[in-house]
Amino acid sequence: MKIDPWVARAEKVLMNNVRRLPVVFSRGAAAHLYDVDGREYLDFLSGIAVQALGHSHPAVVAAIQKQAAKIIHVSNLFYLEEQILLAEKLTALSGLERVFFANSGAEANEAAIKLARKYGKTRMGGKYEIITAENSFHGRTMGALAATGQPKYQEAFQPLPAGFRYARINDLASWEAAITPQTCGVLLELVQGEGGVHPVDPAFFQGLVELCRRHGLLLMIDEVQTGLGRTGKYFAWEHFGVKPQILTLAKALGGGIPIGAMLAREDVAAAFEPGDHSSTVGGGGIAFATALAILQIMEEEKLPERAHRLGAELKARFQSWQQELPVIKEVRGWGLLLGLELTVPAQPVMRSCLEQGLIVNAVTPTTIRLVPPLNISVADLERGLAILKRVLTAAAE
Repeated sequence: MKIDPWVARAEKVLMNNVRRLPVVFSRGAAAHLYDVDGREYLDFLSGIAVQALGHSHPAVVAAIQKQAAKIIHVSNLFYLEEQILLAEKLTALSGLERVFFANSGAEANEAAIKLARKYGKTRMGGKYEIITAENSFHGRTMGALAATGQPKYQEAFQPLPAGFRYARINDLASWEAAITPQTCGVLLELVQGEGGVHPVDPAFFQGLVELCRRHGLLLMIDEVQTGLGRTGKYFAWEHFGVKPQILTLAKALGGGIPIGAMLAREDVAAAFEPGDHSSTVGGGGIAFATALAILQIMEEEKLPERAHRLGAELKARFQSWQQELPVIKEVRGWGLLLGLELTVPAQPVMRSCLEQGLIVNAVTPTTIRLVPPLNISVADLERGLAILKRVLTAAAE
């Protein structure tokens, strides 16, 4: 793949903190992206599960334009009309009574950590420890990074904030062993997206819920990647019928406009008092209006249900591929959050797909992650699958 002059310009001015691929995009529409040379790509990554409706959805564009002309920001010292409407919508969808708006998933998780600690301090006799999963990912700010159970992300930034313990996903005994007299809660992804698309086992999760009940621990669910239709439900916890006390959202909520949300049960949210936590922007008018438009489209087009149906079809398709493509070791995930565990390195597969016009993501050394838009057309889905199968066939030779 040739190096575009734009890439050379970028390398001179951008910090070298991300391994970027040598493609410079100029515009997008639905599941399509176009680089500065006009070449088309099919997007099966969706900005890492951000573009749930694809790129430049007309209704989202209209909502952004309308809000930009109306009002953008008034600070957290006042209310915004759209802020209230979005809070009402999210509380109605989740059944959790209170919302705090932030600008990202990491910020939403920071707010959740602070709320849990404040609750632990004031309602649980000073408890402050939070148990998270090994191989988890909760963000890159210092608190969220400390909660992330992956040493490779943490080592360069030690010492991290104390108060976190780690246990193995789907190993209930390790979570029970991690509980101490200082534990106030657990923070869990129901599908470890960055960790390789590993869903929780239903029996494990039910056991963890019982552990939380028995020990009086807060159950916090990080739905930054899984939330809002991605797994075939509005929230991944709905697959189990177990509502958390604290929930975090971002990514699909803003469709690329910075916004995150931390929701909590009324009694838990009451631990926060004025001055405990805040954000100057906290989403802002454009983000609130965008999120409202996205949620309306999801509801009108029944996109969570569509993700459930398409996800089941895709898993069956990939499992049938295994018969002729033993390079596929395992198929994991729910809805349109899927991972292909390969017997070969994932990076060359990802790069070969990119060269042939398909964007996927090598999320671990041997795992390809697929997160197409929830409203992707059947024709685009089939075109992308044809490219992927061609690349996997070549990788198996």
